[in-house]
Amino acid sequence: MFIQFLLYFVSALFEILFWAIIARSLLSWFPMRPGNPFFQLAVVLNQITEPILGPLRRVIPMIGMMDISPIVALLLLRFIEGALTQALISASRSF
Repeated sequence: MFIQFLLYFVSALFEILFWAIIARSLLSWFPMRPGNPFFQLAVVLNQITEPILGPLRRVIPMIGMMDISPIVALLLLRFIEGALTQALISASRSF
């Protein structure tokens, strides 16, 4: 029962992070000033995603004017989610 909760929690957490990175990437295409109605959303998305994207930006170079760190982050998130899910499923079988 606890493993089921952990599986659901991991899935929900990674799904939220996945969509937050996508939303941040889309919002980055538009100028954000404090008067913009989406400004506060952009601030929150930056706070959520910067711990993931910041370290990747230091390692992954930009391609021209394009920052590919969100793409790498999305791939890493899916990979880590799959690994955690498999570990939790394996742990549940051992009980």
